[in-house]
Amino acid sequence: MEEALLSEKEEWKRLGRWDLLVEELKKVSYIALPMVMVTVSQHLTRVFSMMMVGHLGELTLSGTAIATSLTNVTGFSLLFGMASALETLCGQAYGAGKQDKLGVYTFGAVISLLMVCIPISFLWIFMDKLLILIGQDPLISVVAGNYAVWLISTLFPYAILQALMRYLQTQSLVMPMLISSFLALCFHVPVCWALVFYLKLGNSGAAMAIGLSYWFNVILLLLYVNYSTACDKTRISLSKDVYPSMREFFIFAVPSAVMVCLEWWTCEIITLLSGLLPNPQLETSVLSVCLLIASLHYYIPYSISAAASTRVSNELGAGNPNAAQAAIWAAIVLAIGEFIIATTTLLVCRNILGYAFSNEEEVVNYLKELSPLLSLLLIMDSIQAVLSGVARGSGWQHLGAYVNLGAYYIVGMPVAVVLGFVCHLGGKGLWLGLNAGSTVQCFLLAAITCFTNWEKQAFAARGRIFQNHDPIEK
Repeated sequence: MEEALLSEKEEWKRLGRWDLLVEELKKVSYIALPMVMVTVSQHLTRVFSMMMVGHLGELTLSGTAIATSLTNVTGFSLLFGMASALETLCGQAYGAGKQDKLGVYTFGAVISLLMVCIPISFLWIFMDKLLILIGQDPLISVVAGNYAVWLISTLFPYAILQALMRYLQTQSLVMPMLISSFLALCFHVPVCWALVFYLKLGNSGAAMAIGLSYWFNVILLLLYVNYSTACDKTRISLSKDVYPSMREFFIFAVPSAVMVCLEWWTCEIITLLSGLLPNPQLETSVLSVCLLIASLHYYIPYSISAAASTRVSNELGAGNPNAAQAAIWAAIVLAIGEFIIATTTLLVCRNILGYAFSNEEEVVNYLKELSPLLSLLLIMDSIQAVLSGVARGSGWQHLGAYVNLGAYYIVGMPVAVVLGFVCHLGGKGLWLGLNAGSTVQCFLLAAITCFTNWEKQAFAARGRIFQNHDPIEK
């Protein structure tokens, strides 16, 4: 194994800088392009459920929308963030040639995530009472609470699915995820229609359909993992090393969750603040549309981010810091190309973009005014997503958590409140605050990446894998 690693290092040294960059561009693109389809397919599962619920009436739609927002904040974002720890653990172990550890880490992560699902489930059971307590309409609260209770069925398969996806992603096995996600979406649409309309289960049926689709996706991936020869050396199985691996998982999972949740929650807070502005219907509607566009766009840089995380963690685990740096530059090049296309399209279409969401001239014109600010957020999102992926691949999520805390809650949110309410800029002020937080986040992550000693990072990664060093020890 050591001889193979030495020969690989010599190969990297032999390649020129541009050749190395081109090689990494190919590898990053190979992971990123299918991941776009994976993330979009999984997102559409919830979108189709919401579309069908929308035909059941305004009350049902309102309650379901509120429940969706709160369950994202209190559950799905937490599990998504925690599962990101596997990008460090599995990615570096795979790069180091310790392939047996991937199955151990993944099994430990599944157990850990399922344990976290239990307190989240209890919180969702009392969702209606919590909403009434904070002053929400009782009728809407009951509908939201009912949807949240049935949505508990999605928590456990979602936790397993996130772990399995990181397990496959860190091995660059992206095609199985693409196929399973597409088949799960095809399964979801007729099942959701049957439960909502044919069996007349309403929004309860929509929640059940999401859970069944996640379980279907999990079963497909488990079949692949169990029977594919590509997973022979990394097979997931129970062993005596699983429980010690859970400690390592939580060391990375907690800051990973904090890192993701702090950013995710900011958008929800901005939406809530828009409801306190003069003319709240206009402000909330337009800002919600802007956030929808930003979130849809984010799936592309997130996919590049997943590729960057995989390549950086693999190369650090293999002891190739030069290749890890080349992977970072390759991902940034892709992100720059992506945001140039996205922002150009947005600005060219800004005069007609609003008509896709509303026939009200006031909404269309307001969205046109916010388009340049939205474009700036798309640019920052593209860069910070890649740098966040580098953080996950390198194992310094704890620094990423501090960055997000400072960027969004020490800079972004105060700026949004001051500009939106004190300076009376309304929704523009809130969006400027969000842009300020994203810009600060981007520059801080870029500074950390530039000043990181990659030789030391590679040594630390291999030291932890082979000698069980403290994973966040500097």
